[in-house]
Amino acid sequence: MELRSRINAAMKQAMKDKSTERLSTIRLINAAIKDRDIAARTEGKENGVGDGEVLAILAKMTKQRQESAKTYEEAGRLDLSERELSEIKVIEEFLPRQLTDDEIHSALAEAIDKVGAESIRDMGKVMAALKSKYAGQMDFGAVGALVKSNLSN
Repeated sequence: MELRSRINAAMKQAMKDKSTERLSTIRLINAAIKDRDIAARTEGKENGVGDGEVLAILAKMTKQRQESAKTYEEAGRLDLSERELSEIKVIEEFLPRQLTDDEIHSALAEAIDKVGAESIRDMGKVMAALKSKYAGQMDFGAVGALVKSNLSN
């Protein structure tokens, strides 16, 4: 739950600094986490979500904003695109460091060996292993293509 305390501390600091855009983004993060907490309680998890799920929420929020920024840019709405990009910067402060290409390739090879993947049918197992260990550290959309190419060889 360390991640939640970092987010709450950042929200308090944004309030003190009167940084309205930053505060707005952090409040969106908290709202998304609370929504997931409520869903977890209905599933029987009394403690809510852990740091792993919070990282997944943050990664999803980042991806949504990247897609929105691209759409706004294509539509000629640079003001809205810039707002989405500034929200991404705030969200990424709470995400762990992104892995380099070399680190992704070595993590992929390790995951394939770990689950004993031999064919494309094992792709789900490999992706699950990567997501459990590297949540928020890599773009799983791009990694999926790498997994597919490695397993089809």
